[in-house]
Amino acid sequence: MMAEGEKRRGLSKSCALLIVIAGIERYAFKGVASNLVTYLTDVVKMSNSRAATTVNTWSGFTFMLPLFSAPFADSYWDRFFTILASSSLYFVGLVGLTYTSFDGSRSTTKTISLYFLYTSLSLIALGLGVLNPSLQAFGADQLDHDLDHDHDHDTSLEVKSNRKSQFFQCWYFGVCAGSLLGVTVMAYIQDTFGWVLGFAIPTASMLLLILLFLCGSGVYVYADPGLDLKAKPFQRILEYIKGAVSRRSKITLVNDHDLNAMELELQEKPLCNCSNTASTTTSKTLANEKSCKNSFSSLETVKLLLRLLPIWTMLLTFAVIFQQPATFFTKQGMAMKRNIGSNFKIPPATLQSTITLSIILLMPLYDKILIPIAKKITKNEKGIPVMERMGIGMFLSIIAIVIAALVEKKRLMISKKMKTSPNSSDPLSIFWLLPQYILLGVSDIFTVVGMQEFFYSEVPVRMRTMGFALYTSVFGVGSFVSAALISVIESYTKSRGEKHNWFADDMSEARLDNYYWLLAFTSGISFLMYIVICKHFKSSRSGDDQ
Repeated sequence: MMAEGEKRRGLSKSCALLIVIAGIERYAFKGVASNLVTYLTDVVKMSNSRAATTVNTWSGFTFMLPLFSAPFADSYWDRFFTILASSSLYFVGLVGLTYTSFDGSRSTTKTISLYFLYTSLSLIALGLGVLNPSLQAFGADQLDHDLDHDHDHDTSLEVKSNRKSQFFQCWYFGVCAGSLLGVTVMAYIQDTFGWVLGFAIPTASMLLLILLFLCGSGVYVYADPGLDLKAKPFQRILEYIKGAVSRRSKITLVNDHDLNAMELELQEKPLCNCSNTASTTTSKTLANEKSCKNSFSSLETVKLLLRLLPIWTMLLTFAVIFQQPATFFTKQGMAMKRNIGSNFKIPPATLQSTITLSIILLMPLYDKILIPIAKKITKNEKGIPVMERMGIGMFLSIIAIVIAALVEKKRLMISKKMKTSPNSSDPLSIFWLLPQYILLGVSDIFTVVGMQEFFYSEVPVRMRTMGFALYTSVFGVGSFVSAALISVIESYTKSRGEKHNWFADDMSEARLDNYYWLLAFTSGISFLMYIVICKHFKSSRSGDDQ
């Protein structure tokens, strides 16, 4: 009996398989994204600023698309076939990207069609933008089924909370493992063996993902296909908007507390009494009552999304900082001493693996040591509440970007000294970048895992795909903000002369340190505002410890 209980605390086969699939997807994505800025500058011959803007814009579309696809995935699309279709589109995009590198290597002019390149990247973004939230929501469906069937009804909230935390941590561990392999292995292959093989391997990985997903079709738990309008929250939102225009409904809450009403919405229970209902139970009266309840439910769904907006907005600066490793941190590394011995040079993109490696190494310490200690100190079942967790990660990211500014300042000083006295000193070692990468990895453990759990918990069950879309869209909008910021700063600084351009192609003239200080300042303001917002925020779930 004990053994059976222990077994039940593990993840199901369907959850485990989807975690493996998520890891493979990250391997393919990181194999392309981590070194894309190098491909654009060295092969496509873009400037540093244009390459960074292109990568940020592409990342923005990739992370923003879930916001637009999630309503359809939640209300209309079958998740299994959505995952299958989007992963196939993802695969086609990777095939196109591989062909651009192959065609460029065969061309006598060594030029690459930007139209074909952008089309391939768009297909990858479209496929990934639909795949990621659907895959995570599909995994959460498996988790919910496990919680409903593996435990008795009197199971404590703490046990269920721990199971959810275990799922998210295992999911994130799988994602990190795939990211680590994608960054380290693929960056080395791309720098050593060329871009054709470097893009062909992620393409083959996506094909493997599709085959694995199809092989698991017999073990997945599928949502009830007979869902009515009540199970389609975005249809309810539209119905509410149309109803508000056509008529004015008088609605009275069961009680005066919005949070209690939202908790009932999450449980899909009746939310209101209608003041204009008659005492007789005629069919017309019942229809009016149902219409009133649906209107209130839709209103609360809209309100629930709007109340998450301030937290979502404050997380944007964290997302902007997280765009730096794949863009300017990598360009920093290109200008530093990368030799190990006489024959081997470290590919700058591989330093991104230290973010993932620090997550993989520190996650068990976080889970087994830090959280138990925090539970004893705070008397909180989660150890560190979700919103405090995100705040800690935001603070650590600010420290990381401050360190990046200081290191870049030192690199510039040595670079300028070498121009005047070539034999006076060696370039700064690339290992000076390690502290900023490692700190970003630690901040990732706190903030990103916290964001996933926060948005998962704060939306209704039937809007779960939207919950994950809100999480990914933070990084999408953050990417757009980063791209816009680069364009505005370059336009202003370049107008004062090339020597004042913060993003000059000559890394000895660029002033990335100023850019990092600007990010540190804006992130500090966002962090202070986040603290204020958290003090006034109340979770829509009574069992959540905020």
